Amino acid sequence: MSAKWLIWMTELTSRKWISQLMGRFSHSNISRYLIPYFAKSYGIPLHEAEKELQDYPTLNSFFTRKLRPGMRPIQQEQSGMTSPVDALITFMGTIQSGTILNVKGQDYSLDELLNHSPRAEAYRHGYAFVLYLSPTDYHRIHAPVAGTKMESEHIKGKVYPVHDFAMRHMRTVLSRNERLITYISHEYGEIALVKVGAMNVSSIVYSNDKATKWQQGDDLAYFEFGSTVVLITKNNTFEPLSHLTVGHKVRMGELLGRFK
Repeated sequence: MSAKWLIWMTELTSRKWISQLMGRFSHSNISRYLIPYFAKSYGIPLHEAEKELQDYPTLNSFFTRKLRPGMRPIQQEQSGMTSPVDALITFMGTIQSGTILNVKGQDYSLDELLNHSPRAEAYRHGYAFVLYLSPTDYHRIHAPVAGTKMESEHIKGKVYPVHDFAMRHMRTVLSRNERLITYISHEYGEIALVKVGAMNVSSIVYSNDKATKWQQGDDLAYFEFGSTVVLITKNNTFEPLSHLTVGHKVRMGELLGRFK
């Protein structure tokens, strides 16, 4: 199948109404019959789930499942930042004068990613991680630092898939898809936690929309089906762990690096 054909199919399936239709189905009672098939197809580790398989009333409730206590210990250090999600690192590196360079072969404007927020100036020479969540992964998003919510912005957008093909062949998917951005002030500065929606994602939801403070590892939000998190630190404040590289699989609560 040619790349042009795949691009056309990706454009077709990114229509919002298709995503909304899939979202409604995943919330319906009949969708629960797909849970065993879904879990087996993606090799989901059921021993980690908070409930037994038959106790989830819908496919969405299973997909947004919580884990049993102790499944994701937080590697807490006073100056440390932990992964907010179970994910594959698809980019990590220093932002160059407001540009995130070579994310799957494409450059991203920080201003576009952050919807031209005046806060972007403080991140123009910061550090960024792009963390991709596959359907196999645990899909709740946790606070990577202890801190206070300074601002939250929901940006309506497309629902392009964020898998490898789309990221390489569709123009700047991360900046065009729906995004929920949380700016968190912490002891060593501020971070921007950018949750990027994707195909078949009906919403990105705060676990508690009234929360204004989090401890490191607290449940912050969740995706309804797979997507990506872009985690950004302020200018010249962060040093990643030396062994981390693109292609490294991280788990929620795993140390990513330390603030200077």
